[in-house]
Amino acid sequence: MQIQIEESRKEIKQHGNYAFPVNVSIESIQAYERGNFLWHWHPEVELTLILSGKIEYRVNDAVYILTEGDGLFGNSNTLHSGYQIGDSPCTYLSITFHPMFLYGYEGSCLQTDYVNFITENETWASAKLVPDGDWQDAVFTDMREIYRMSENPPADYTLQVHILLLQIWLRLYRFFSAQPDPSAAPSRNIERLRAMLAWLQEHYAQDVSLDDLAASVNICKSECCRFFKKHMNMTILDYLMELRIRNSLPLLRRGESVTRTAGMVGFSGAAYFGQIFKRYMHCTPREYRTRAQHLPY
Repeated sequence: MQIQIEESRKEIKQHGNYAFPVNVSIESIQAYERGNFLWHWHPEVELTLILSGKIEYRVNDAVYILTEGDGLFGNSNTLHSGYQIGDSPCTYLSITFHPMFLYGYEGSCLQTDYVNFITENETWASAKLVPDGDWQDAVFTDMREIYRMSENPPADYTLQVHILLLQIWLRLYRFFSAQPDPSAAPSRNIERLRAMLAWLQEHYAQDVSLDDLAASVNICKSECCRFFKKHMNMTILDYLMELRIRNSLPLLRRGESVTRTAGMVGFSGAAYFGQIFKRYMHCTPREYRTRAQHLPY
């Protein structure tokens, strides 16, 4: 499986609904193809608690190595991705919720004084949470209680979840409000990165030009390469190849020929496509297509 995204890299999946914008689930990184999920963003805040194994979790330009017992706060609208480390399975509790669930209605004092204080601060895109015998342990306790209730929701489930999320938010607010004041000038880095990823998502099947990518964000080619490598921890070419391979998978699963698939995702020929595909997927496109026909999707 893989996360479904729009061209802007916004996740398509709904996290709850308008009446109750909360999603609670147990996830496993190994369930994603190649043991990692795509860079994406969503307006919901995400709380993660590692239940077993180890994962490399990236949020904007921060990289975290999380092991069993660790957690992560991921702010609204942040770019994030995750990668399996080693061969051991990694499972984690994920709780996503829209900030409006906390404050109720636009312009309320809860929104302006306590929620926007965190969600509109680009400096606080994420925070690693660790067992500390204090407020972070309390956050983990509340997360586990939310999950426990989600398994067999009581009559007042939504009210109890609201109270628990407010408790978690209060602890996060006290933590962030004690941090040094960030720069008043918002960084343009993340918006630039989003623009580059969106451009590549739109043009990956074409003959991608570094000149065109750099021009799309108004920087020179050398700065474009440096910036991308710094924030993505990979070259533009490596990312483009991975993007093309990922987009070839659903085509192969539905039975497209290898030659046609290669052309549809931007490769000049089936042989080169097969070479790159095997590097990423450890099998040939034909082997993947045959195997996929026997798997439920």
